[in-house]
Amino acid sequence: MTTILCFGDSNTHGTKPLPAPDVIDRHGPDVRWPGVMAGELGPDFRILEEGLPGRTTLHDDPIEGAHMNGLTALPMLVGSHSPLDVVVLMLGTNDLKNRFAVSAADIAASIERLVANLRVLCAAPGRTQPAILIVAPPPIREVAWLAEKFVGGAAKSQGLGAAIRRSAERLGTAFLDAGEHIEVSPIDGLHYDAATHATLGKTIAAAVRDLATESTRAEHDA
Repeated sequence: MTTILCFGDSNTHGTKPLPAPDVIDRHGPDVRWPGVMAGELGPDFRILEEGLPGRTTLHDDPIEGAHMNGLTALPMLVGSHSPLDVVVLMLGTNDLKNRFAVSAADIAASIERLVANLRVLCAAPGRTQPAILIVAPPPIREVAWLAEKFVGGAAKSQGLGAAIRRSAERLGTAFLDAGEHIEVSPIDGLHYDAATHATLGKTIAAAVRDLATESTRAEHDA
């Protein structure tokens, strides 16, 4: 069985577009994109969902808490779920919050550090080096009540896909620009509706299937 870790934020968690700050809801297991991907891939693939609303690449959030730091979460997740065959990493949206004051290039560099740490963690005895698929999140919109948190983020997000693509090339990982396939909801400018999750899940499933096939071929050749 191929084990896939989906490591992300609220859009991996399946948070629905939020019309107001006091209205929080989540898509069902079969609707959010990891569940859609699981349905596409079939029973030979085990999907581990690790999406945390508010998660950043490597920043302790001064308001929401230090546990939002993706870098510090990695050792626990790798230790809990190893051995891993594939890791799908989709982070960066929350780094666009104006409280962090980082550029698209900074976010891409943060993702490079995440991948480097992941590889070190997976080098421990009893673990395997997983294939890695970096997914660049789609551009956000500064609309509705979330706009105040992301002032300037929409403009920066336009260059995020290209910056993360360059990082993936340097790292030698697989890459998918979600912005070429989906758009955020106009309701809150950040999250995805059910149809968008379906599109993303199917798109990532195809990429993961290719990765798993390449990994199997490489093991056979070795």
